Amino acid sequence: MTIPPPATPRSPEPREPAEPRLGRTGGTGGPDGTGGTGGSGGGLARALQRVTASPLGPYQSAVVRIGFAATYLFFLLRELPNRHELYGPDSPWHWDLARQLTAGNEAFSVLMWTDSTVWFETVYALTLLSAAALLLGWRTRTMSVLFMIGVLSVQNRSIFMGDGGDNVVHLMAIYLVLTRCGQVWSLDARRAVRAARRSAEGLPPARDVVGPVLWAVLGPVLVAATWMDGLGGTWWLPTLLWVLWLSAAAWWAVNRHRPHGEPRALLDVLANLAHNATLAVIMAEVCLIYATAGWYKIQGSRWQDGTALYYPLNLDYFTPWPALSDLLGSSGLMVMVLTYGTVIVQVAFPFTLFNRRVKNVLLVAMICEHMGIALLLGLPFFSMAMIAADAVFLPTAFLVWLGARVTNGRRRLLSRLPGRSDAPGEAGVPASPGAGAGPAEPGAARVGGGGEEPRRQDGGGGHTLVG
Repeated sequence: MTIPPPATPRSPEPREPAEPRLGRTGGTGGPDGTGGTGGSGGGLARALQRVTASPLGPYQSAVVRIGFAATYLFFLLRELPNRHELYGPDSPWHWDLARQLTAGNEAFSVLMWTDSTVWFETVYALTLLSAAALLLGWRTRTMSVLFMIGVLSVQNRSIFMGDGGDNVVHLMAIYLVLTRCGQVWSLDARRAVRAARRSAEGLPPARDVVGPVLWAVLGPVLVAATWMDGLGGTWWLPTLLWVLWLSAAAWWAVNRHRPHGEPRALLDVLANLAHNATLAVIMAEVCLIYATAGWYKIQGSRWQDGTALYYPLNLDYFTPWPALSDLLGSSGLMVMVLTYGTVIVQVAFPFTLFNRRVKNVLLVAMICEHMGIALLLGLPFFSMAMIAADAVFLPTAFLVWLGARVTNGRRRLLSRLPGRSDAPGEAGVPASPGAGAGPAEPGAARVGGGGEEPRRQDGGGGHTLVG
């Protein structure tokens, strides 16, 4: 007897899966609107079902994926003319110094394998391509791993070239590997829709060649890197890479021989647990960033007297628009309001998670704050990284609405082209309620209460190296 994959709870309207409902300790109704058993035991069972049955926050994790991939892609493109001086053979922090530093702090960088210029150009190009592919959601699991390797390699090559935004990208590149961030708004999601349509029409699944080829090519590279001790001095990175590579083979074998059996259900549960736990870590990371930044500011005398913002507005290094900086810096009231407002927003944000409406207001304030930092202080990539991290708290209903508007705009644009049409359901963006969406695709499961997303036949939402 086989057990089908766990059913995902259906929700009548978009909800915010990443935000817990506080102050409720039971009752007669479950969080999804269905009848509950009541009491703490029933609540625990519903919570367990929720975190194992589906990946929570599919839209939030997709925005985080797109945001950080775009941030690093644009950074690499901007520094393309200066790449040799920053991270390559012409860097003042030359290869021997970098070699000594990575040997001392046990950091990982494939750029330390050799000081060849050709090797540096290859790694830089592959990092660019992996960021672009992750942005589009093509082979999401594979590209997230290559993106992580590229980010760690480039940043650890010259660690003194970055700022606080680089630290956030560094951490999020690792976290994204453990998430199912290709469930929506990705080419993987589009491919899943087409696979579900073929299955509903009784057609055999399309043969996947690219996935096994990627797995077969990356395997020997991993073996050689492990054999030559080229994965850094930590234990977690080799373990993570080997677990991902071996689990990819397990996913492929299960999907090929027992796609609806107990092994597939178990793999889905483990993947959902890893995704949901990582999403909680990302949320905690963002809260810690703002809490520590805010409390450290409180201890500074310049922040206490409301003049801290005056000084960066008068430094040439942080004034890309001198006229605008002079205009703001000349107003003592504006400087004081912005200084105190920055501290208040950063200190208060972690506590606003207990109230959804207040949290959304402060979330808008923080995004505006980072946009101001990008404009006034000339730190665009730091601001992009922080806005992408903040996106984990965006309301699901807003993201569904935004996705529907983008999809409708794209369809109108494509409809003007001769001989082009875009049928609903092919964009990889689930239809939002009330947006003219038709019935769900056969075999689709409700994900995060925000739309329809089919169960993948190849590993689940860009979930494997071969999927």
